[in-house]
Amino acid sequence: MPKKMKKLTITVTPEVYRGLRKKIGPGKISRFIDRTVRPYVLNDAMEAAYRELAADELAEAEADEWAEGTASSALHQSD
Repeated sequence: MPKKMKKLTITVTPEVYRGLRKKIGPGKISRFIDRTVRPYVLNDAMEAAYRELAADELAEAEADEWAEGTASSALHQSD
């Protein structure tokens, strides 16, 4: 079941409004704005998780090892 949406009134210039209607389409602007703004306003939890992972030196070393192995593997496949 979709989350209940909250109605928000915003003000934009006529040029921006016309551009949104033309590029995004009528009836799709709210969804576009929600997806565009979401990373800027909901990233606190993600940043905290990244900081926690970075503080875990063993996990950080394993991630580095995996990344280096993946990159090395990709380079050898192109030969």
